[in-house]
Amino acid sequence: METVSMTSIIGMIMTMIISIGLPIVLMIIAWKKLHAKPVNFIIGALTFIVFALILEQILHTVVIKVTGGAVLNNVWLKALYGGLAAGVFEETGRLVSMKRFMKKPLTKENAIMYGIGHGGTEAIIIVGLTAISNIVTSIMINSGSLLKSMEVLDDSIRETAMTQLSALWTTPSYQFYMGGVERIIAIVLHICLSYIVYTAVKNNKIIFYFISISIHFAIDAITVVTAAYLNVAAVEIILAVLVAAIAIITYRKYKLEITNT
Repeated sequence: METVSMTSIIGMIMTMIISIGLPIVLMIIAWKKLHAKPVNFIIGALTFIVFALILEQILHTVVIKVTGGAVLNNVWLKALYGGLAAGVFEETGRLVSMKRFMKKPLTKENAIMYGIGHGGTEAIIIVGLTAISNIVTSIMINSGSLLKSMEVLDDSIRETAMTQLSALWTTPSYQFYMGGVERIIAIVLHICLSYIVYTAVKNNKIIFYFISISIHFAIDAITVVTAAYLNVAAVEIILAVLVAAIAIITYRKYKLEITNT
């Protein structure tokens, strides 16, 4: 068993700080500066859990069972299906929550707080917790304690575990930093999408709901396709440019809106 480089561990730590710390910092800023209500952060968090981690995953299980995994084995089908599923479930979740649970306090500021909760919870659960696990495992590998604890395992089980763990020292160090970068981009996107759905509800224009689905679908599909052909850094650069353009347009719309409070 080889050791994990300190450069990689620092990348894991940075990704952990961004994935867990950024949502908290943004929540505080939205609360203090925008006077948004923290409860909307919770609504966003719960909506992500219910619609993305529960309902969407149920669909994935059924689709994979029915297709025999064909969707996962074809990058284009995976991109189209995955992007559409994520777009429909998450944007519908936003729509339902804003109509049912944010009806009275539905302001643009609270829509931003919702987006921070939605995207922030995704960052914490999917990336932050994984980063913590990787950090702890890496420290155990480097100290030799993990190898010692694996001595009691059967040879086949130990070999499988070693194969899985090897990713920690064979993966290029820079890729561990990309997780944090990807989460920044994703959180910004979730905030923008939340404002777009807010516009659909506030102005009773369902077209904006479909626009949010289309954007979500496009970004996710592009991520899957580009990841199959380009390295991680190139993928994140492409996503950063696309999301930056969406954010600029959304911010301009946000600033032009006059909110009655």
